[in-house]
Amino acid sequence: MSKNINRRSFLKTLTAGTVVTAAALSGCKTKNDNAVGDEYEQQVEPPKGKMTYRINPTTKDRVSLLGYGMMRLPTIDGKSGRKNDSPLDQNMINKLVDYALEHGVNYFDTSPAYCQGQSEKATGIALKRHPRKDYFIATKLSNFSEETWSRQASIEMYHESLRQLQTSYIDYYLLHGVGMGGFEQFKSRYLDNGIIDYLVEERKAGRIRNLGFSFHGDYKAFQWLMDHHDQYHWDFCQIELNYLDWDYANEINDFNTDARVLYGELQKRGIPAVIMEPLLGGRLANIPQYLVGRLKQREPQRSVASWAFRYAGTPKGVLTVLSGMTYMEHLKDNLINYCPLKPLTADEEKLLYSIAKEIFNLKTIPCNDCKYCMPCPWGVDIPTIFTHYNKCINEGALPHDKESKDYARYRRQYLIGLDRVVPRDRQPDHCIGCGHCLPHCPQNIQIPEEMSKLSTFIEQLKRGDFSPNPKA
Repeated sequence: MSKNINRRSFLKTLTAGTVVTAAALSGCKTKNDNAVGDEYEQQVEPPKGKMTYRINPTTKDRVSLLGYGMMRLPTIDGKSGRKNDSPLDQNMINKLVDYALEHGVNYFDTSPAYCQGQSEKATGIALKRHPRKDYFIATKLSNFSEETWSRQASIEMYHESLRQLQTSYIDYYLLHGVGMGGFEQFKSRYLDNGIIDYLVEERKAGRIRNLGFSFHGDYKAFQWLMDHHDQYHWDFCQIELNYLDWDYANEINDFNTDARVLYGELQKRGIPAVIMEPLLGGRLANIPQYLVGRLKQREPQRSVASWAFRYAGTPKGVLTVLSGMTYMEHLKDNLINYCPLKPLTADEEKLLYSIAKEIFNLKTIPCNDCKYCMPCPWGVDIPTIFTHYNKCINEGALPHDKESKDYARYRRQYLIGLDRVVPRDRQPDHCIGCGHCLPHCPQNIQIPEEMSKLSTFIEQLKRGDFSPNPKA
């Protein structure tokens, strides 16, 4: 097989959907887990007419605190369209959108890059069946590849979004992933081509109602946009905010910025915050069991995920909190959290910060399973490798001490679980350190370095050697 793999070939051969059962991902659990988890077995119906809303100070939009992120849409095989090559299930998407609207959700966030490029079309089909005044559409200028950096290509992407979404205007339009690839790439994507000035004119013409950006990566790009707020008058900004990233984003990775800093800069300027990654790609819904017990002791009936959503929705200045909801159970759980919001108390915040400290000390790899690093030109399945490793850490099942009575069992589970979800020719030892993935990672993970550590770790396990935690 050729080592250089294109996107089409990658999508056809990629194993395992975005939403994979815990057992399939790692082999670390022995019980059977369904796609949505046991927490939702006794789920109650969320009430109607109870949604918490926030007011956009610029346009006075009354925005639902829960925003629907259209990046993990269901496919006809019952999985998620984020990395799955199966066609999207439009009927189920319609049902999810209908249910969300019935329960007060009115903010729908998509992108030309989501669901193999099919999210905007599917979102447009689902929403077109409802009165335009009943919802707000958010989409993005996702000009990640160099061939889309020209003014003409970026403008065409913007107009294609209008066509796919079947609308004459976009309520919330974003520069997508500002800071990814560094400040020079930010300049090439948005400044050198004059595209920001073009979008400002589109806002004046009414085809864009609110103009903003989502931030990942180089803080210099974020600060530049903040410094030029008086010129561009940003209507909103999308940032990653959760109880782990509040104080530990920078400690987890030197290239990241703590949410406390980003939120503070927006608050100083009165810019509403749209929140992404309240669950850190699902990591805060899958915390170690001993930490789950601490949360369940406080709120036995609430899901683990609900704590992260309540945290993200509590601060003033938060306009909406995005969640990519593939299953009806996830949608219902999030609706319960925000219909209405029960703001966190100071004592509950203190509890979450103590849990964040313990999660940080586990030294997991800060991968959010966003797939922006994919496809790897050498076929390495980067996010699934990281997810498998992190899950074993969270479950206390990482083989790290040959003298431990559980070492042999954990060693077998780790190796069998890895082979189950990642073919041998897509495992860490096939990373050549080319760095192709580095500019695309929103978390600025030093992926080749982590792959080298994991390759050594796995080889030690195969030989039965003493295997220290490669993150220690």
